[in-house]
Amino acid sequence: MAVQQTQALPPQYVEDLQRDLGTQLTALTAAPLDTSRFAPQVAGQDQAQQDAYTMATTQGQGIGAFSPYITQAGAYSGPQGYQGFMSPYQQDVIDATLSEYDTQAAQGLQGIADRAAMSGNLGGGREGVMRAQYQNKSDMNRALLQSGLLQQGFTQANQLANQAFGQQQALAQQVPQLYGADIGTLRSAGAGQQSQAQAQLDATREQNRLEAYEPYERLGFQQSGIASIASGAPGQYQSMVTPNPTPLQTALGIATVGGGLLGNYGDYLRGKNTT
Repeated sequence: MAVQQTQALPPQYVEDLQRDLGTQLTALTAAPLDTSRFAPQVAGQDQAQQDAYTMATTQGQGIGAFSPYITQAGAYSGPQGYQGFMSPYQQDVIDATLSEYDTQAAQGLQGIADRAAMSGNLGGGREGVMRAQYQNKSDMNRALLQSGLLQQGFTQANQLANQAFGQQQALAQQVPQLYGADIGTLRSAGAGQQSQAQAQLDATREQNRLEAYEPYERLGFQQSGIASIASGAPGQYQSMVTPNPTPLQTALGIATVGGGLLGNYGDYLRGKNTT
């Protein structure tokens, strides 16, 4: 007994729409997407960031900026550290002072001779004793005066050396801090520019991505419309384009839409062949 099969076919215009959808889908998926147009990109370092890196890694600036000041501080320490601060005029002062002292001492000896002459003891033994005592005391005072002047010069030079040592230590701390402040400012300014450049790259990438997926979006909307017409029920369409998807999410989205479209078209062809 022959089996009679009855099948309800969609209207011709629905078949035409479905056939057109399949043709478009085949043509669209025949060529691979140029994903390089919306591949993630990282903005390069801004010039200010590069300058900050160069400064931070340059010997004598970021690295070892303290070194010359520590070296100079070392020259001001130790037994010979004071010598560079000795006054170049110190010996002149000492010579002038001792010369004046010698003049005054000679006048003292002349005074002894004058007094001896007045007392009638000029050239006598008493005068000789007085001269010897005076000369011994004068020589001692002269030596004390000279040593005092030398000690005064050394003390002053040593104080200046200690002062310079402290200044170099302070610079050894301050200079790297100043360099660090400049480096930080350059990094901060460069980071702002890099962020702006990154935002521009992301915006361009998003634009390219939307352009690339626009045909798929359009076919998805068309598929929903055709399904709605064929079933007589209101169609619902959910966009497959979301902000900044990951490459994996993008690939899965394409596969889902393509599979759905191909599945519907395959069902349509199988149903037609059984007619």
